[in-house]
Amino acid sequence: MKEVNKLLIADDHSLIRKGLKQVLEAETAFTILEAENGEQALDIIRNDKPEIAILDIEMPEYTGFEIAQKVHKESTPIDIIFLTMFKDESMFNNAMDIGVKGYVLKENTVSEIVQCVKAVLSGEYYLSPAISQYLIRRNSGLMNEASDKHGINLLTDSEKKILKLVSDMKTNQEIAKHLSISSKTVKNHRNNICNKLGLTGTHALLKYAIQNESNLD
Repeated sequence: MKEVNKLLIADDHSLIRKGLKQVLEAETAFTILEAENGEQALDIIRNDKPEIAILDIEMPEYTGFEIAQKVHKESTPIDIIFLTMFKDESMFNNAMDIGVKGYVLKENTVSEIVQCVKAVLSGEYYLSPAISQYLIRRNSGLMNEASDKHGINLLTDSEKKILKLVSDMKTNQEIAKHLSISSKTVKNHRNNICNKLGLTGTHALLKYAIQNESNLD
């Protein structure tokens, strides 16, 4: 098992952060860093360079997905573990697609987190047993993923521009500034794109945009 000095816990709920910190400090020799939102988490990853980051998928500023994509593009050497309260199969598949090493349900976090961290340190993947069937279906190729959906030709030029910027991990505010439109207009475009492509779920649009980025140029 490789030596690890720093581990980041990023979650906007302080009770969850404190609980995880207590468990990990009792069971490991990590220096625990904390972040209460995605922006803080990204700053800590860039500046303090923790070896492992435990990220809540749903956070203010940047989601766990957005952080993972950014550090991947920056070639930051870090192993990422996702926390989530949702048993969402498309979300799980997206996490695997971007190289997340651990995937833990919040309902099991305290009992599983040390086991997960040790598995990741050993170069293995870890996911909560309650969602093991997702991995089986993924490996069997039986999932009908959002990436299988076509229909970019249904989008207007403006919608394609929005989708390209989504694939670049831009926030609504950043997209609005880049295109000189309002954030409300960006949200409307995103909703229209999802409706046209039949995309549902919190991260379905992001997943579709990333996996079809080459068709948006």
